[in-house]
Amino acid sequence: MANSSRGPSVGIVTVAYRSDDVLAGFLDSVSTATAARPVVVVVDNGPGAGDASGLAKKNGASYLPLAANPGYGGAVNAGVRALPGSVEWVLISNPDVVLGRGSIDALRETAAADDSIAAVGPAVLNPDNSVFPSARAVPSLRTGVGHALFANLWQRNPWTLAYRRETDPSDETRDAGWLSGSCLLVRRSAFDAIGGFDEGYFMYFEDVDLGFRLGREGYRNVYEPRARVTHAGAHSTGGHSARMVVAHHDSARRFLSKKYAGWWLWPVRATLAVGLALRSRAIRRRLRAGAPDRTG
Repeated sequence: MANSSRGPSVGIVTVAYRSDDVLAGFLDSVSTATAARPVVVVVDNGPGAGDASGLAKKNGASYLPLAANPGYGGAVNAGVRALPGSVEWVLISNPDVVLGRGSIDALRETAAADDSIAAVGPAVLNPDNSVFPSARAVPSLRTGVGHALFANLWQRNPWTLAYRRETDPSDETRDAGWLSGSCLLVRRSAFDAIGGFDEGYFMYFEDVDLGFRLGREGYRNVYEPRARVTHAGAHSTGGHSARMVVAHHDSARRFLSKKYAGWWLWPVRATLAVGLALRSRAIRRRLRAGAPDRTG
């Protein structure tokens, strides 16, 4: 393990894309989130479209503009590579998150208690202070199909509840299949060992895939509600474009195809592809009709 006496042991990577209106709030919240002196990297997927560079400089953060937009996972990977070698813990966060007081330290304390813990996620609060289900089960064939087919028709169906784990207590530390990429702390050695995020996902499901691959290597993903953050971004496709809905379902299909990759499972992959295509079409129709989808 790296010797933190040579440099900072905590790093923070956030990805900006025309995020001037929220980035300042995120950067301002860092100072009260940890007693450490973290190194912060702002990765810009849209340089020239805002003043992420100026905001980073004002807050003592490093600025990393990317010539092309590789998506969220690819940008995070670039940010992690830019961190000093002394960094052992990396907080990955959207710029529209406000970190709660002591939140990074609480995540780090939980992760440091067990070497098998690779990722820890906080309680993610919506702007109305409700708790978003950010620590979920890895989609199985049964829950994935049930959620895809019934979430729009029957929001409290058992498959969606099992996948989103909304019935689990929101105030208890517990293991999860995956943690929302909107904000989580990762053990850098484990993150590097699996190659970071799969850059084949441009948006959506890169966090599901990360949690799944960490679990497959014997690591744990843990939900720690003592750490609390507020996510200003919408957690639904309401107001999103049809293009983003298509991207979401393409990523879901990619993940499930990877999980059920055996040649003998081609009927499963074909069925999932058809089901996801039908769900994507239904949601796009709802969006065109002005009815937001809230079943992600």
